[in-house]
Amino acid sequence: MSTAPTPARPSELVSGFLAVLSIVASALALVYQPVKVIPFAAVLALIATGMAPRNSRLPLIAVFVAAVCFAVGMTLAVLTNHPLY
Repeated sequence: MSTAPTPARPSELVSGFLAVLSIVASALALVYQPVKVIPFAAVLALIATGMAPRNSRLPLIAVFVAAVCFAVGMTLAVLTNHPLY
């Protein structure tokens, strides 16, 4: 007996989309005002984590990327005298 894979629920698809959007926004914040963009990316990552199934890794990765990009983006902005916001 083979069991067919269950189709993805819409909330799982939206969760993945939000996680990828959060990762892209976090990466863009490294070169553009991190104080304006990173909170948006972090909120998206947390929403994706709440919507995701229990064994999903992509939203967790999005949260960690947002945290690391915040630290790196703020450091780069201060060291290069770019505006924070």
